Amino acid sequence: MDVDTRLLRYFAAVAEEGTLTRAAERLFVSQPALTKSIRQLEAGLGVELFTRSRTGMALTEPGRALAERVPALLAGWETARRETRSAASRAARVLRVGFIASAANEATQPIVAEFARRRPGWRAEMRQAAWSDPSAGLGDSDVDVALVRLPFPAQDTLRVTVLFTEPRCVALPSAHALAAREVIPFRELWDEPFVAAPAETGPWREYWLAADERDGRPVRVGAVTEQPDDWLSAIANGYGIALAPASAARFYTRPGVVYRPVTGVSPSRVGVARAPADDANPVVQDFVRCCRETHIAT
Repeated sequence: MDVDTRLLRYFAAVAEEGTLTRAAERLFVSQPALTKSIRQLEAGLGVELFTRSRTGMALTEPGRALAERVPALLAGWETARRETRSAASRAARVLRVGFIASAANEATQPIVAEFARRRPGWRAEMRQAAWSDPSAGLGDSDVDVALVRLPFPAQDTLRVTVLFTEPRCVALPSAHALAAREVIPFRELWDEPFVAAPAETGPWREYWLAADERDGRPVRVGAVTEQPDDWLSAIANGYGIALAPASAARFYTRPGVVYRPVTGVSPSRVGVARAPADDANPVVQDFVRCCRETHIAT
């Protein structure tokens, strides 16, 4: 049986957490999907890995044997995948740069130009990621470095340098009753339906819903999107409103959508992220220096 590494990651989470509920929350997947994956792994191996009870999931003897091996297996595979892709990038003299939405705003092009000046013959290949991947491809080693917005899942496992902060605003349908206001206190938006990122993005979704800044008031979700165009359409069509970086008013204009300053929410932070293994990668470090030294406009 060829085992998907995803199944091994799911197995490791259940083994460490001891319950499907906590493991599903950690992985940002539904509990039924996690249960199905564990059963798929057990069926493929032909053994029971857990004993189930009302109190949780306990490893069987075969389960304990697998649990001892999985961390090294996953780490080895991740290292091999990262090194293989990095070798391909070096051979092509291409630095793969992931980014979310507007990346580093107006500074993105100067950053890329400065990188080209520092590294003649190299090219920064920009790869836009969907909001369902807030690490912009870095979490799966699809890119070498990423321009990201914090917070995002598993950011503590990466090296992240904050480049700048900017206020958050609110995007509203132009026909909304509050659209005529110059500034809107966030508490006046608490009962509005919001356009949200996918649930599996965890801290990213919660941050853009300002879930921790509502004094315990629950969030109403009117629509879920993972691309800017779909996000704008959902707002324009009245399915909900959304918090956004202030720069969205410059980068994402659309008839039927207006942006207004909002008070009572924390600012957004933009950073450049890379894997700890690239601390000694001179090309990645040059790009990070370009990000830090280029004037940032917000």
